[in-house]
Amino acid sequence: MPTATALTSVEDAVRRRGADLVELSHAIHAEPELAFAEHRSCAKAQALVAERGFAITAPAGGLDTAFRADFGSGPLVVGVCAEYDALPEIGHACGHNIIAASAVGAALALAEVADDLGLTVALLGTPAEEAGGGKALMLQAGTFDDVAVAVMAHPGPTDIAAAHSLALSEVTVEYRGKESHAAVAPHLGVNAADAVTVAQVAIAVLRQQLGPGQLVHGMVTNGGQAINVIPGHATLQYAMRAVESDSLRELEGRMFACFAAGALATGCEYEIDHTAPAYAELKPDQWLADVCREEMRRLGREPMAPDVEARLPLGSTDMGNVTQVLPGIHPVIGVDAAGATVHQRAFASAAVGPSGDRAVVDGAIMLARTIVQLAETPDERDRVLAAQQRRRGRAAL
Repeated sequence: MPTATALTSVEDAVRRRGADLVELSHAIHAEPELAFAEHRSCAKAQALVAERGFAITAPAGGLDTAFRADFGSGPLVVGVCAEYDALPEIGHACGHNIIAASAVGAALALAEVADDLGLTVALLGTPAEEAGGGKALMLQAGTFDDVAVAVMAHPGPTDIAAAHSLALSEVTVEYRGKESHAAVAPHLGVNAADAVTVAQVAIAVLRQQLGPGQLVHGMVTNGGQAINVIPGHATLQYAMRAVESDSLRELEGRMFACFAAGALATGCEYEIDHTAPAYAELKPDQWLADVCREEMRRLGREPMAPDVEARLPLGSTDMGNVTQVLPGIHPVIGVDAAGATVHQRAFASAAVGPSGDRAVVDGAIMLARTIVQLAETPDERDRVLAAQQRRRGRAAL
């Protein structure tokens, strides 16, 4: 059974540093930076753990705005993921400032008990979650190879312990036609904007036959430059989502046929490019999620019932890729945004309001105490360590 000493120690450590963590959250929020350009936010996330003596590797995984900060030398390597990228125009409307600050808080707290619990604490600065797949790229680069379990907390309008997400892929579709004068010689042009129109009509017709949990959404990023010129170039961006990766692959095939239809109908050439690694669906570790749920309740929160959360996929996250490979959780910690949800301006404001500040502290406590209980529950500790050894064995083949 976990000792009260270790559980109390990590909570006390977070509360002692609460003002510093909230200050970090506000500082990241005040200077929002987009995917792969989070240089200031990345540095801010490192500052407190550098002072504590964490060994920092930066950049990490081949990404300029990624880092790994390690403390301790125990066999149980725990990854705490910190996101800090923002959204265009609406800044931290997904509350990544809260994610980063709570992750730093959890790492600092776990450093206090790392030697006693046989831990290595790895704070992972993971850029480009909103667009770009930083965690997926770091996973491919080997940054998570020695990590036995990975955790993080994401803000949202309600508390969810075993959060699920949708698998995601994003593409850019470029159509290339031929410019011509729209009045003098339209018959000499090959209209790339028409290819976009045909593709979007095909997608609109497809929507009625989408499978359960499948979603598509996109926009035209280039439809021409002048109304008196037949557009010779046009571009679409589309995201495809599904409840799991096999369904996503099936959806991609149907969507690609719609993109091809636009080119076929107009005589354009076209090219489809994946703009980032595909995001897999979250696969929360059940034991960790159950412990996290009890920690939420202990903190006076009301997490969603397990039977409800299982039917409520959220958006998409590259943390799904991590949880498909190693045990992990991505709980949602509730922020009162007066009815607003993530990716709305009101949520960005709430992310530095009183409820957002509480989420920073509660999130850090919740994650740290969950890891303490894992470290002090022999069967579960052995389970995640054995899984990590199996991964190493497969990688060596």
